[in-house]
Amino acid sequence: MSSPDTLTPAAARTYHVRTFGCQMNVHDSERLTGLLEAAGYVPADPDDVVEHGADVVVLNTCAVRENADNKLYGNLGHLAPVKTKRPGMQIAVAGCLAQKDKGEIVRKAPWVDVVIGTHNIGSLPALLERSRHNGEAEVEILESLDVFPSTLPTRRESAYAAWVSVSVGCNNTCTFCIVPSLRGTEKDRRPGDILAEVEALVAEGVVEVTLLGQNVNTYGVEFGDRLAFGKLLRAVGAVPGLERVRFTSPHPSSFTDDVIAAMAETPTVMPQLHMPLQSGSDRVLRAMRRSYRSERFLGIIDKVRAAMPDAAISTDIIVGFPGETEEDFQATLDVVRASRFANAFTFQYSSRPGTPAADMVDQVPKAVVQERYVRLVALQEEISWAENLTQVGRRLELLVAEGEGRKDVATERLSGRAPDNRLVHFAPRPAEGAEAWADPIRPGDVVEVEVTYAAPHHLVADAGVLSLRRTRAGDAWQARQDAPAGAATAPRVGLGMPRIGAPTA
Repeated sequence: MSSPDTLTPAAARTYHVRTFGCQMNVHDSERLTGLLEAAGYVPADPDDVVEHGADVVVLNTCAVRENADNKLYGNLGHLAPVKTKRPGMQIAVAGCLAQKDKGEIVRKAPWVDVVIGTHNIGSLPALLERSRHNGEAEVEILESLDVFPSTLPTRRESAYAAWVSVSVGCNNTCTFCIVPSLRGTEKDRRPGDILAEVEALVAEGVVEVTLLGQNVNTYGVEFGDRLAFGKLLRAVGAVPGLERVRFTSPHPSSFTDDVIAAMAETPTVMPQLHMPLQSGSDRVLRAMRRSYRSERFLGIIDKVRAAMPDAAISTDIIVGFPGETEEDFQATLDVVRASRFANAFTFQYSSRPGTPAADMVDQVPKAVVQERYVRLVALQEEISWAENLTQVGRRLELLVAEGEGRKDVATERLSGRAPDNRLVHFAPRPAEGAEAWADPIRPGDVVEVEVTYAAPHHLVADAGVLSLRRTRAGDAWQARQDAPAGAATAPRVGLGMPRIGAPTA
């Protein structure tokens, strides 16, 4: 463990946070970094972390994705010799796998200093300090929510877009998922607290928010209002200065017509929907304890497209769930063909200890799962490409993004997201006949382009920019770039502890 007399003052100490898993973990990592900066830590040089580490390295873990355990302990194994060479370095493990494994992490990796769960991420700075003082590991895992994550300090990754958590936890019992036991039952924020956070973010330059929840459209279950999420969408969409609203991820069984109406009738709610299918077989859906069937799912898709013909719909699909037959898999392919998803996140089923599915008989052989997975990916690639080809020749308004195009430097392009969330790489020069501009295009600015080429996973607009609108979000991005090195440039949002339960009048 760390020796207290080898450590530099907290104000001079550096940190690095590595995130694994879902958007909820990304959002939690923004809180973890905000907490560390509020305690006086500064970001480590990311190019130096692999070789020399940082004074504090936090691994924010996932217990849902494949090989989660191997990823954690592999990373911890790589950090062990780094820590040996860096006196005073501390390693913390947070997130879902920490909640699941608890003290087992320290037993397997005794060089870990702090382990915290999903319910008490706000304890990280205090536990780091306690571990430094006592020279021993600190493991603190709470079984229920301590402080709602969105009330904690944050260091957002983006100057122009932000996650806004509307709920945490889950009341479903899907047999493949361990999330409910790690994140707890659903807890909803009060609408006024959500709107106050959105307004504060907009005041800082944010123009796009994504409402976040494990089952985001069940928001209001604690209030006893099954229409609460549609109302929230309309209210958030009406916040002055906010240009784009998205949400993830809804559950098909709770997706009501009023949400579709709210999406279609609120101009700032984007024509994009991520709707997890998981399987197209009703028999498998029943075994998964997914409380909808393929007909219900396809009915939602039809209603969304009737209300928003240009909506892009994406999904999650699991291949090879225990007992899945070739007939079941063909049913999934049939739903994929009928749904015409813009893209799909496809996963090969792998057993998760602690879930009912792990103990089911008829586990599908790995070779069969792999062969089906290849077929599903090939079909979805074909559909994604065909759907993207319909965009060629269209004019799209893009919110210019940062770090979305991995080849942008080589191609001399920039990248942005269309309203339906399609990724577009574009030539950052005036199109023929368009008005020129003096200053560079910045992330957070808005451009209009015409699509010239389509690939399965992106679009290209190489004819140049038809128009450029410089925004407050671009100004906020520029302010970050101009800030002194090492300064805490990302805004922090702390709005006080929301009351949980039915709102008072």
